Amino acid sequence: MDLKSRTPEMVALLKKLVETESPTSDKKAVDRVGVILTEASQKLGAELAFYPQEKRGDHIVAKWGEGEGGILLLGHMDTVFPLGTLKKMPFYEKDEKIFGPGVLDMKAGLVIGLRAISMLLEAGEMPKCPLTFLFTSDEEVGSQTSRKLIEELALEAELVLVLEAALPDGALKTWRKGVGDFTVRTKGRAAHAGGAHAEGRNAIEEMAHQILAIQKMTDYEKGTTINVGEISGGTTRNVVPEFSQIEIDLRVLQPGEYERVEKEMHALRPLLDGTSLEVVGELNRPPMPFDEQMQRTFAKAQKIAKNIGMEIKADGTGGASDANFVSPLGIPVLDGLGAVGEGLHSSREFLYKECLAEKARLVAALIRDW
Repeated sequence: MDLKSRTPEMVALLKKLVETESPTSDKKAVDRVGVILTEASQKLGAELAFYPQEKRGDHIVAKWGEGEGGILLLGHMDTVFPLGTLKKMPFYEKDEKIFGPGVLDMKAGLVIGLRAISMLLEAGEMPKCPLTFLFTSDEEVGSQTSRKLIEELALEAELVLVLEAALPDGALKTWRKGVGDFTVRTKGRAAHAGGAHAEGRNAIEEMAHQILAIQKMTDYEKGTTINVGEISGGTTRNVVPEFSQIEIDLRVLQPGEYERVEKEMHALRPLLDGTSLEVVGELNRPPMPFDEQMQRTFAKAQKIAKNIGMEIKADGTGGASDANFVSPLGIPVLDGLGAVGEGLHSSREFLYKECLAEKARLVAALIRDW
């Protein structure tokens, strides 16, 4: 199926979506994107269901066909860019590239999925099984309100296709690290730094010892990284600080590694007399390893792609997506089926225009031939 003639239509919809700014924190803004996607899905004959949210944008489920099983497409409407970003970072095309806030992550993926469905409908090649497209509103902040819905729909599916951006070389994302976070607080005793230094208990000094121990929990061979990314504490330089706090980012690739780190984190103890320690944390997204299930899934996708004259590659990333929720369920999942480009979450974000039609062709083939 030739989609290149439809590229202008895809770009037009992409422009509309990008110029409808949708930071996760602004419910009304994300819901405006939802209106555009609702209209586009209705034009394709979808049955729609809405899942209202109080503080986040409403989640939307578009469905074609009836019965059990089927294929689930996943995409998110929210971006990391605040309202007003368009003034300094407008949507534009240059040298066969398309720029704009959220253009790559992941409004192009939404366009690619809808175009793939459109072409299947026009060609009379829609699968006999049901096809569902879930548009969520809070992926960029951990999918707290959408996770349950993602997991419920995934458990009903035979295959889940995630339309996040591909890797810069076009490879699919067949492994992703799980993401966790920890907060560590130390408490000491305040005192005058000049007149009563010995009476104080320095919470920042205690935290320095803890940071060194925490950083050593990183295990590069297992793909586990721990990063103390934020630190705060104290009130002024002439007061022995009573309080200190750090924020930690954890990435794990192998199952069981989070449990190992969690155990070690909670085994931490204060080193200085008169200080105390508090540790809280959780695993936000489990890892998506390149296990036997993923290897079989990719091999089948590779065969389907080859049948339409395309070559696809497998790779992975330390970042996470909603695919991380699907992988532990034992459901075949493929990620990185969105656009190809660079500069995610930055003022440099762009995609290669020519990839839009190609990725839609791939997604359509996977839906049709799975």
